[in-house]
Amino acid sequence: MSVSREAYWDDQAATYDRTTAFLEPRLFAPARQWIADRVTGRTLEVGVGTGANLPYYADRVTDLTLTDVSAAMLRAASARARAVGVPARVVQADSAHLDVPDHSFDTVVSTLALCCVDDELAVLRELARVLRPGGLLLMADHVESSARLGRGVQGVLERISPRRAGEHFRRRPVLLLEPAGLELVESAASRWRLVERLSAKLVGT
Repeated sequence: MSVSREAYWDDQAATYDRTTAFLEPRLFAPARQWIADRVTGRTLEVGVGTGANLPYYADRVTDLTLTDVSAAMLRAASARARAVGVPARVVQADSAHLDVPDHSFDTVVSTLALCCVDDELAVLRELARVLRPGGLLLMADHVESSARLGRGVQGVLERISPRRAGEHFRRRPVLLLEPAGLELVESAASRWRLVERLSAKLVGT
């Protein structure tokens, strides 16, 4: 991720929660709860942003590591972790290059993050690398809609989204699980498939 992309998300950190406030209860909150219901054990959340997931699994996680490429986002997430009483380590890192050993985590979480990375397959392979055999990758993201009108709106959003944000609205991470060494366990989606959520595990485990 380029320095300009990091700077963009640093600039967004103070207003991000207000910017997403309309969509949060309508699209994002159900996906966050779905993921929280499946989190267990030693957990890594990549692209944590301001930490919007934290209140959902505050009483479920005792060993939590949070990463983000943006230092400002990490500060916001750290403050939210303290507010909801979740002990967490915070590490500034690109999701495609995590400085942790192989098979380190029981659960790896990514929400609304793969839409903003340069190479989503590289990130998925990295998340698979740090996931222990038998563990779960839990993901939710806005993806290519199942409705023609939705896809049209997404195409417009991609054209007007700031270049520095690097945001993509028509990706579908579920289609890249196999080349990343992962297999689908469970999936669900919102109406018109605006947000898709999934759980996956390492192939053969």
